Amino acid sequence: MKVALIHDHLAQDGGAEKVLKALADLFPEAPIYTLLYEKKNADKYFKNKHIETSVIQKLPGGIKHYQWYMPFMPMAVEFFDLSGYDLVISDASAFAKGVITPTDALHICYCHTPTRYLWSDTHQYINELKYNKYFKKVISFVLNYIRMWDKLAADRVDKYIANSRAVERRIKKYYRRGSTVIYPPVEIGKFYISPEPEDYFLTGSRLVPYKRVDLVIEAFKKLDKKLKIFGDGVDLPRLKEIAAGCGNIEFLGRVDDNIRAELYSKCQAFIHPQEEDFGITAVEAMASGRPVIAYGKGGALETVVENFTGEFFNGQTADSLREAVENFDNKKYNPEAIRRHAEKFSAERFKSEIKNYIEEEYRKFKAC
Repeated sequence: MKVALIHDHLAQDGGAEKVLKALADLFPEAPIYTLLYEKKNADKYFKNKHIETSVIQKLPGGIKHYQWYMPFMPMAVEFFDLSGYDLVISDASAFAKGVITPTDALHICYCHTPTRYLWSDTHQYINELKYNKYFKKVISFVLNYIRMWDKLAADRVDKYIANSRAVERRIKKYYRRGSTVIYPPVEIGKFYISPEPEDYFLTGSRLVPYKRVDLVIEAFKKLDKKLKIFGDGVDLPRLKEIAAGCGNIEFLGRVDDNIRAELYSKCQAFIHPQEEDFGITAVEAMASGRPVIAYGKGGALETVVENFTGEFFNGQTADSLREAVENFDNKKYNPEAIRRHAEKFSAERFKSEIKNYIEEEYRKFKAC
């Protein structure tokens, strides 16, 4: 069986890339087709892999400013020649699912979400852009075109896997398709329980607006408690401006795996303020035996067990979060029990589930 893996782009190191790594481990001979890749990010997991990129890789600014070429990404992904493959697995939250496959090939899409800026978050996305209203109207027109393509592209997939029940519902709503939920892999073995937590709370992610780190900062500006923030991204200057003058808030920048594991293991609790499709950072914190204070929507409802591995705040506001932190009692949580719960989301579990799913679907496809 000849297999091809398709990924949106390798320009960052996030949850989608961890899924791709697990798929590449399962199919070590499979080439990876992607719109573009940035070597410093791709080499972490895919240094010796055969990577095929689109024309965008070679265009001016195609790596550093790949967003410029969004209108051309549908065409670029359709240019990939997948003739000769028996199984195509796309790992997608945007364009990868739109590849054109042979009639005798099975196309399975591991869907992280129907593209947020096209469907569930499109108005928020436009409003947060730092352009004048006229340019925003042009962008809205482009997104309308891409949205129509995205629905057509979604119909090309034979079988969908959703990364959470929340995403399963979105696939049903926007693509009118059924899907099977297989939670993404978390490298549980990288995390550990510390004997005693220290006196700080922790949050961290790619620092982009929808992650809502601004909400956490606003809450801690009114609290006499320490907050540490790890991560980097386009929102960092704005976040530092919001936190200006607050000695209890510390920005750590991008940290390596070892430092991140130590930060998780010693915090009072990890704060998860955004609505995520799944939310790997919350599970990583639980793998470190630490409870999570999470906004009560999205994937967190499937990973965090209230009053056992963490607790929820139900209004996505600084005041709602501040109240949750003020009422938080670390002593009521059992770190060993929290870690055991997190083990349900291990990379080994993911590989076993998805391998069995793919083998069964491929058997049925060939029997037709």
